[in-house]
Amino acid sequence: MRLVRIAAVALNQTPLDWAGNRRRIEHAIESARDAGTSVVCLPELCITGYGCEDMFLAPGVQRTALDSLVDLIPASKGIIVAVGLPVFHESGLYNAAALLCDGELLGLVGKQFLAGDGIHYEPRWFHRWPAGVVSHLEIADRFYPFGDLLFDCGGVRIGFEICRDAWVADRPGKRLADRGADILLNPSASHFSFGKQEIRERFVVEGSRTFCTSFVFCNLLGNEAGRAIFDGATLIASQGRMVARGPRLLFADEIVTTADVDIDATRRLRSQSFDIGEAASGIGLVEIGYAWPDLPASDVTQAAAAIGWEISPHYKHEAFARSVALALYDYLRKSHSQGFVISASGGADSSAVAVLVWLMVRLGVEELGVDGFLAKLGIERIAKAVGNADVARSIVQQLLTCVYQATRNSSDATRTAAETVAGAIGADFLAWNIDTLVDDYVATVSKAVGRELTWKTDDVALQNIQARVRGPAAWLVANLKNALLLATGNRSEAATGYATMDGDTCGGLAPIAGVDKAFLREWLLWIQHEGPLGIGPLPDLRLVNDLVPSAELRPPGANQTDEGDLMPYIVLDAIERAAIHSKQMPVDVYRLMHAKFPEYPAEQIGAWVERFFELWSRSQWKRERFAVAFHVDEANVDPKTWCRFPILNSGFESELEELRKEMTNDE
Repeated sequence: MRLVRIAAVALNQTPLDWAGNRRRIEHAIESARDAGTSVVCLPELCITGYGCEDMFLAPGVQRTALDSLVDLIPASKGIIVAVGLPVFHESGLYNAAALLCDGELLGLVGKQFLAGDGIHYEPRWFHRWPAGVVSHLEIADRFYPFGDLLFDCGGVRIGFEICRDAWVADRPGKRLADRGADILLNPSASHFSFGKQEIRERFVVEGSRTFCTSFVFCNLLGNEAGRAIFDGATLIASQGRMVARGPRLLFADEIVTTADVDIDATRRLRSQSFDIGEAASGIGLVEIGYAWPDLPASDVTQAAAAIGWEISPHYKHEAFARSVALALYDYLRKSHSQGFVISASGGADSSAVAVLVWLMVRLGVEELGVDGFLAKLGIERIAKAVGNADVARSIVQQLLTCVYQATRNSSDATRTAAETVAGAIGADFLAWNIDTLVDDYVATVSKAVGRELTWKTDDVALQNIQARVRGPAAWLVANLKNALLLATGNRSEAATGYATMDGDTCGGLAPIAGVDKAFLREWLLWIQHEGPLGIGPLPDLRLVNDLVPSAELRPPGANQTDEGDLMPYIVLDAIERAAIHSKQMPVDVYRLMHAKFPEYPAEQIGAWVERFFELWSRSQWKRERFAVAFHVDEANVDPKTWCRFPILNSGFESELEELRKEMTNDE
């Protein structure tokens, strides 16, 4: 039995934060060293940050990344460290992982498969490194091997599959196993989305089984650059079993997960499946002496079980709460803002955003402690203002302001709901009436156009002016507090354009824009009755959950509801997923929805499908202008992260005509 202790490390980095990124890398290496590990795997592109976008192409960034790598070499004394960075070589830029061993840089491996779908855009900046090719790169007046490498450190062979390399059918791991790899490292920048962890765990375990190696997966952590959330997953598998699984979605700067693996055991398995032969001595093998420490025998194949919120029957609700809470915390501190402002309506959307800020404080304080939470946040005035009775509530009060701006069309029920929720979570609550402002705008424009504006002739315009009048005051409060104004729109509204530009879309950050309204309402009910593990329920949300969703922009007698304006949210969201995620044409969506919702007449289903495509087609300009949104579902309607669509388009005219013919045939 030859035991090796390895560490998978997650890091919360920031693009181009050279000093901070290096400091966190060095601290993580020290933490791993203190845990007695010999091999440390750090995330993809962690020297620069993954989200540098077009700054990857800046020669200064490329030079500084190499300088930072050189500065990190001494930190590897007595240990083996994998660290990621961009590398310009000859005529291309490559996404690379460097291996440091005992104070020496051994070489760099190029990523062979780039992520270019959904939220990822790697082919814009990077070139693929071809399999089987090795070159040399000059760094600090020395030449180092660069390319498709396998490292032999004191008789233990270490190879790389960099993030997407492990997600494809033609995995580099197979060729590395042919060459005798004992350990495969998978440094990643794998964004969070619902259900994605199960996929990761499958390829980690399958990689260790199929390639007869020990497999190490590590990830970035937190909101690194604005939109993507990284969950900090750390996984270690050996002999086809998960042997270590770290916690996810923590507020810490690092997560270090360790495990002891048996090199002799994986070699015995590999000898039965692979003919190492000449492949082991071929090009691309970098050898160096390394004195591996002796470890006491341990049970290295015991399966590591998921714990805590990850085994909850309400996993998706827990994951949404924790991912967005963490993303808000990182966005707040990395943007150097002083708090949040929400235009509260008393409805589900604004209440959900307020609750997420409350959860940010509750979860962060629970994990980091009050001092740690405030020190990392770096807002001095909040630290000074915190009381002793209910610390979390005091912090929320200093961070969050909810503003309710009523018109004659607003109900007492929404005012009560907004104020009650703000009081339940401890937020500052402001309220006033804007009828005079609205009336002044309407009177001014009526005089200018020479006629009185009425609900009979100007319905949409009169609705929109109310929403737009709310915007300037909400921005004013945010400016006064040096705070971020949070937009409260959801994915369903974005898909249909059911929002007033420069009104309810006001804000610099949209925390819930990545989820649909049907899920959001389910989530609020869960928060009301149960809540996240360790936090518990928020019963006062009953006042919100009992309301029928309404924009409250028409006079009360109109009985306006969101679903009346659009369609049932459960139907809308099913249509959106079929049309936008699955790229189905109107007639195909109609057939799917007709089968999915037999309780509705075919004519009604067809009308809803037609309405969705019409609203979608003419609303792309709105989606282009929406505030920065968090990516939490694998598919969404944000053109910045997933779904691009032409602003000017045909409106699906011929496709909708085909739908109408189909409906006529069904009658």
